[in-house]
Amino acid sequence: MRRLALASVVANSAIVVTGGAVRLTASGLGCPTWPRCTTTTYTPTAEYAVHGVIEFGNRLLTFVLTAVVAACLVAVWRQRPVRPGMRRLATLVFLGIPAQALLGGVTVLTGLNPWTVMAHFLLSMVLIALAVVLHARAGEGDLPPRLLVPPPLQRLGYGLLALVAATLVAGTVVTGSGPHSGDPAAGRTGLDPATVSQVHADLVFLLIGLTVAFLVALRATGAPPAALRSMGVLLGVELAQGLLGLVQYFTDLPVILVGLHLAGACAVLVAAVQAVLALRDRGPLAAAPPPAAPADRELSPAAGTGRPRHSAPPIRAR
Repeated sequence: MRRLALASVVANSAIVVTGGAVRLTASGLGCPTWPRCTTTTYTPTAEYAVHGVIEFGNRLLTFVLTAVVAACLVAVWRQRPVRPGMRRLATLVFLGIPAQALLGGVTVLTGLNPWTVMAHFLLSMVLIALAVVLHARAGEGDLPPRLLVPPPLQRLGYGLLALVAATLVAGTVVTGSGPHSGDPAAGRTGLDPATVSQVHADLVFLLIGLTVAFLVALRATGAPPAALRSMGVLLGVELAQGLLGLVQYFTDLPVILVGLHLAGACAVLVAAVQAVLALRDRGPLAAAPPPAAPADRELSPAAGTGRPRHSAPPIRAR
């Protein structure tokens, strides 16, 4: 179950990166309509050349993602003992796939409107966060959450997640205001790229500062090693992502670095959710139900008789 849940996290993150590759190669309208690729075919034509192949390939990857998430959903529903919380999480992740496909269709039909592109990305972030929670829940029990840190630190953890979300939203606004629109004809938000980039950078600095303070507070309160380790991983990912963002900004946004920055955004979200989940414990996994006990008596080899094997034969009339 945990392996399938991890595959769901990886697949949902991978589709974000491949979608970014579509945008960064200006292939966003390589298939100019939806659900078909062109007005007459479901597959790309020579008219759209490589751009059509790239966009169509990203659409095909949606089926791979659907297969992974569906397998995870089936495994959760077959799991014994029944775990309602995990069923809800797996169902939400699964329902997010068709919702994401529809929003992707709207994005294409609106000519890559920057606001729909932003919504398309942010919905993927929500699905990744849900998949991370599902993966964590697959390895723990169903007892009520028991805090491993003082309550104020748990509330600070929720604030940390909110700040991560705000940073991601600001990053999408930067993307919608600058180059790499996905197609030369696609519109932009009209906001000043330098201004929104500064806002995004300020949020990143605030996020890193809050994470450092959180790590110090965890050490001071004697938090368990798992919580310290998770928060340390989050800080490392944030620092790497922040450095990458600065380099790409001062090198005029090269495509390779922008793609890595997009992958880094997924990594920051995954690490942040894991760090907050490490602040509580829900006990060990419940044991699987024992196998059914054998019948008290063994049935006769004769099918359908239901007689005990050693019962006396019936008396026949002469």
